[in-house]
Amino acid sequence: MSCPIRQSCRLIPLLAALIALAAPQRAAAAIEYRVSLAEPDQHRFHVTMTIPVEGSEVVTALPAWNALYRVRDFSQRVSAIRALCPAAIAVPLNKRQLDKQTWRFSLDGPCQPGEHNSFEIQYAVEWNALGPFNSQLDAHHAFVNLAEILMYVPDRRRESVSVRFVDVPAGWRTAAELTAVHVDNMYAAASYDQLVDAPVELGDFEEFGFTEEGGRFRVIVDSHSWNRTLLETALHRITHYELQLMGGPPFDPPSKEYTFFFHIGPDGDVEGGGMEHRNCTAISSTSTEGAVAVAAHEFFHVWNVKRIRPQTLEPVDYTKEQYTRALWFAEGVTSAYAAFALERTGLWSKQQFYADLGEQIGELQSRPARAWQSVEESSLDAWFEKYDAYNLPAHSVNYYNKGQILGVLLDLSIRDATDNHKSLDDVLRRMNEEYALQGKFYDDSTGIRAVVEEVAGKSFAEFFGRYVSGTDEIPYDGFLSAAGLELSTDGGRTTVGEVAHPTARQRRILEGVLRGTTD
Repeated sequence: MSCPIRQSCRLIPLLAALIALAAPQRAAAAIEYRVSLAEPDQHRFHVTMTIPVEGSEVVTALPAWNALYRVRDFSQRVSAIRALCPAAIAVPLNKRQLDKQTWRFSLDGPCQPGEHNSFEIQYAVEWNALGPFNSQLDAHHAFVNLAEILMYVPDRRRESVSVRFVDVPAGWRTAAELTAVHVDNMYAAASYDQLVDAPVELGDFEEFGFTEEGGRFRVIVDSHSWNRTLLETALHRITHYELQLMGGPPFDPPSKEYTFFFHIGPDGDVEGGGMEHRNCTAISSTSTEGAVAVAAHEFFHVWNVKRIRPQTLEPVDYTKEQYTRALWFAEGVTSAYAAFALERTGLWSKQQFYADLGEQIGELQSRPARAWQSVEESSLDAWFEKYDAYNLPAHSVNYYNKGQILGVLLDLSIRDATDNHKSLDDVLRRMNEEYALQGKFYDDSTGIRAVVEEVAGKSFAEFFGRYVSGTDEIPYDGFLSAAGLELSTDGGRTTVGEVAHPTARQRRILEGVLRGTTD
């Protein structure tokens, strides 16, 4: 505020205080959600949204996408929308649908401005889909990605919110990486975005916890058959390694905790998969071994994507596709770190690491689309993945697949350029310092390249031009030879192995790759 007249500026605080004392006081209020689980047999969530208002209308919307880079139009699952004002009077509001996912509610009749302080929106949402990218309510449990069932007020996403689950079946417990309120099954968040970045599990699940490198972990398991010893041992190793690599836990207050949600067994998602969230992950697998492999990827997302984040994904736009050229790094390089973590912690042998890298290279080489679609273009086209034809080898390359390969090759190239004094590890740590810890976001591949060049001390224009934004064939042996590795094809199967007589320098670089060390 500017005020050229010095005397009147002195009076402003006093006048403001007097006005505030004279004005009627209104208690601070937050947007509240009440989610009923009364109809598990119908797979139907009943949602009541209470919105503090001061005017005569409010607009609400339901996200068109969440979790997957796919517009799935969650509003198709909504029914029986109605609104009342206020709850004590229970007078229906006028409802006008503005588009497929947005509604306007306005006052009419006896319910006039000044006689109320909230609108109450009621609706039902039907969900019964398996997997970490969906929501489900049945007689066994409820798993909820909240963006798939909770509407929001578009211009009020930063306001505090709370959600309470009611009509919860007897014997069910609730788990969520959110702030628990001193009311049964109720949680609070500082904003809608924070709320919906935390899935909720309700049911008769198993649970254990542990600590590693200053971080507290909670593990929620919904399974008919799982190996606790394997899962607990693997999570200790994975979290210990990745926390040490990145300099400790970045988890948000107040809990400073991270939660793994697992659905394991034949009743889980057949394809398996995992979904990263800022302070937790949801993972579905048909086996404990598969769950461990996914956990190595998803936990690294606590840095890469959730905190080391491209500007093109900020802020989240729930209404339509949100394009970025950086998924090859956000997802593919995260897959490279999953492989590094599994090998460097002893959960994989080095032969398993080589076999996985060989399979990734074989997969990319089997796709004719590599000749015309760059990995940046694959990142942009992620929104086509819901169409089966797009995923055919002649139509696309996969940014997870090629991004993982590029991650390994970047690591080798940086080690080669610096005589094994620096590595891709240093790039991730530097990006964490320059972006995540500063609350900043990087400029897609341009921002990544800048940090790579800063760490390596040389230009990587050719690498990024030919293999990231370009479609040149990758000369694998030229990169692999830095670590005394070579590529071979036997019976159509691509494999990576060690050369017979490596030099001392090659042995040092290979040891650095396998152990995650530098000289």
